[in-house]
Amino acid sequence: MSGPGLEPAQPWSLVGRPARGSDSSGRIYSWQGGSLWIGSSQGRTEWHDHHAHQLALAPAGELRFRTEAQGPWTEFAGALVPSHCKHQFEVDGLRVIHLFVEPESRAGRALLQRFGAGSIASLPGDEARAAAQALFAAFAADADAPAMRQAALAAIAALCGANTEPDAELDPRLARALAFIRERIAQPLSLGEVAASVALSESRFRHLFVSGTGSSFRAYLLWLRINLAIDAAMAGASWTVAAHQAGFADSAHLSRTHKRMFGIEPTAVRPQPAAAAR
Repeated sequence: MSGPGLEPAQPWSLVGRPARGSDSSGRIYSWQGGSLWIGSSQGRTEWHDHHAHQLALAPAGELRFRTEAQGPWTEFAGALVPSHCKHQFEVDGLRVIHLFVEPESRAGRALLQRFGAGSIASLPGDEARAAAQALFAAFAADADAPAMRQAALAAIAALCGANTEPDAELDPRLARALAFIRERIAQPLSLGEVAASVALSESRFRHLFVSGTGSSFRAYLLWLRINLAIDAAMAGASWTVAAHQAGFADSAHLSRTHKRMFGIEPTAVRPQPAAAAR
């Protein structure tokens, strides 16, 4: 996710490695606390998990997920994939929406309260369809980036009754630490440095961080950095340049992280002309 405010909408293309071909196109809208991916998709990802909760929606047709290597595929009109839930995603040539919601946000907490945190949960079909249709209506009307952001926030609020601002119940020391991290995410950061910024020992801060975010310190840094790198690549930077801008050691490190968190190689996410994103 990007820093405060909405980043410019970027075209995207997503190609996984399915048993049969894969191709997708659309646009990305990012803001602090969440992002919207909207477009058409076909194919299957590899196994992956990510820090953010994922809301997967389709205005028509079914999305498929599974959480066990030999387990069955389950079809959904809309699904919530909780933070750090390892899964595969598969779809056959549908218009799809992925809304990523950070778990330490108000909406992140509210989604788990409504749908649970155990595994992938089915969203009410009528609500999921309505949210997807509203977003695609805005997209088809060529809404600008702020309007698409508002439409995305409205869709999230319709599903959980909250926005993606930091949760008011978040420990204030953790809230300050997260702000400290975001301000310096492209720079080398140590647990001790961030702990010192909120006057805590490393051990106490580590416990506070994991209990408050559901993530390890390192995994959280990688999540922010991979999204920063995606923003840079979508704005036209090479993945090598994007890796260095986002604080990765090199492009190989970025590639491994991207595949682990999204189930695809970073080169599968590439800019396309706006006309091709429709």
